[in-house]
Amino acid sequence: MTAAPMLSERQEWTVDDLGELPKDLPYELINGRLIVPSPHLHQDLCVEILLALRANCPPEYVVSIDLSMLVDRRNEPRPDVVALRPEHVTRSPVPVQDAVLAVGVISPDSTFQDMYDKARVYARAGVPTYWVVDPLHERMTLTEFVLGPTGEYEPAVHTDDVYSTERPWKVTVDLPALTTRWAGLRGRVEV
Repeated sequence: MTAAPMLSERQEWTVDDLGELPKDLPYELINGRLIVPSPHLHQDLCVEILLALRANCPPEYVVSIDLSMLVDRRNEPRPDVVALRPEHVTRSPVPVQDAVLAVGVISPDSTFQDMYDKARVYARAGVPTYWVVDPLHERMTLTEFVLGPTGEYEPAVHTDDVYSTERPWKVTVDLPALTTRWAGLRGRVEV
């Protein structure tokens, strides 16, 4: 059994403080709040989204899971899936300017963060497209947000059906099939 790391008590964190954390600790920094996610079944869903994005990914882009992105002193989010230019992919964190799409998969304790906090952070940073996948209801949904003329995200699509888009390239996500898979997995493991 591995002991949980002891983190110093702080009200406000910055990217400068992150060097004190264990290197193998998955974390995000959102609006100065340190978030240490607990493992969830949703990693399987993240892989399915990654595979859908990679199917037609042009060679000038790469799709990755769980990659830290540097936004500013108070924000270093770690999208569940991200599509980006590969120039800095071996660096951690990568500059947010490399991202063309960030994807958040909602877990029971992340709904507000994924739908609102992270959406604002990504929009301010200029990430052109943000998807939020919500598997917590009877039918899984995908909401696509795109940057509007004011620099804020505007909802472009909200669906629980087969989703096809040309943004950032041709992608199809079969939400009914993912809903069935997710339900089967949830039925076999404790969530």
